[in-house]
Amino acid sequence: MDLTGRTMVITGAGRGFGRALALHAGRLGAEVLVSARSLNAAQKVADEIAADSGASADAFACDLADPATVRAFAEGVTAHTDRVDILVNNGARYLEGPDLLDADDNAITDTIASGATGTLLTVKHFLPLLRASAHADVVNLVSAAAGPRDHRSQAHPAFYAAKAAQAGFADILSHRLRPEGIRVISLYPPDFTDGDPRHPAWDRAPRTAGDPLTAQSVLDCVLFALGQPRDCFIRSFHFEQL
Repeated sequence: MDLTGRTMVITGAGRGFGRALALHAGRLGAEVLVSARSLNAAQKVADEIAADSGASADAFACDLADPATVRAFAEGVTAHTDRVDILVNNGARYLEGPDLLDADDNAITDTIASGATGTLLTVKHFLPLLRASAHADVVNLVSAAAGPRDHRSQAHPAFYAAKAAQAGFADILSHRLRPEGIRVISLYPPDFTDGDPRHPAWDRAPRTAGDPLTAQSVLDCVLFALGQPRDCFIRSFHFEQL
């Protein structure tokens, strides 16, 4: 897939899947704007992109649980570009502990704010830039935990709540933005292995149905959906679990 000339914004890109997607997008020619809670973490990834592919990359600090920094992030990107072609809502806090008492109130509040409110506010403040694009896409990395009666994850109930709220928002957003030609694509993967996108054989070893889902497979789904003609609206990817 060729992303030359397209501007991609990725939240939570300081590590893991967000970082992997940012590096890969740079190799495909995109201008990549990455955010992380720590500006240093985001800048490190932006520098990696430039060294890896020579693509244009810029870094921003954004704590998705803090509305002021979400607004500042959008304002910073607006000062940098006149449009956003692809917005990837990847950032969200993961919280462990199956028992409700396993986390304190602040951790619970932060988890729901980053995953649910953070996604909603990010789309809200980036919407003018998305509307300025002739072919805008919003990609949401949700979770299988948002599915009905999915009890496989040992995540805290607050994470389940955040992802369920994110899924509900994605559903109505897709319906309401479709008349404008803005596609909303949501992925609901179970836990998957990150791998190392700097390695030339990253996640390319032969795989079988019994192997855990890899970041490369999730990334391939994102690129597949983005590469479809504009009359093709793929609303969601749901993954079969072992």
